[in-house]
Amino acid sequence: MTRKHFSLLALAAAAAMMSAPALAQKTKTPAKPEKVEQHNAAKTKKAAPAKSAALTPGGGSEKPTLLGQYGDWGAYTANPGGRKVCFALAKPAKAMTDPPNRPRDPTYMFISTRPVEKVTNEVSVVLGYGLKPSSDATVEVQGNRFAMYTQNDGAWIKNAAEEGRLIEGMRKGAEITVHGESARGTKTTDTYALKGLTQALERVGQECR
Repeated sequence: MTRKHFSLLALAAAAAMMSAPALAQKTKTPAKPEKVEQHNAAKTKKAAPAKSAALTPGGGSEKPTLLGQYGDWGAYTANPGGRKVCFALAKPAKAMTDPPNRPRDPTYMFISTRPVEKVTNEVSVVLGYGLKPSSDATVEVQGNRFAMYTQNDGAWIKNAAEEGRLIEGMRKGAEITVHGESARGTKTTDTYALKGLTQALERVGQECR
């Protein structure tokens, strides 16, 4: 099954997280990245980025609505192109670069559910820089490591069949770490706290059945 990624929606919600101590019910201006096509579950082929429905006149609501904040994780819903999308989103508790102090855009992890496409709990990461071409990122939780294929500034689980095991580890774990490398060779390590994730995913599941 081909999957679509709504990084535009996630970053719009993330912008609201950064701009207000208490999260507003709706976000402000959507951020710049367009959604990208994911690989077939059985393959790792990368597809060309598609034009975002959020940028198309009459394409539906591009502003995510906050359903609830649970620890470090917010639960959101939106309707790009008239298709309901729900997702949980968080920013890292700690972000490191090697060499240190290299500039980068904000980074976020989000887990999306899209009923129309029969996609549940799809894990994606926006790393805040252009990634090294043809390189994999990795994500680690509870001693298990998962490869992530990369495109532009985004990363997704390389083997979609492992996504359920990753989500299970995230529900049980205290933190998750994402490793990546920029096109300029800067290595990054981002650590996300997992407090509140289970509740956020439950709220997402209630909204997007």
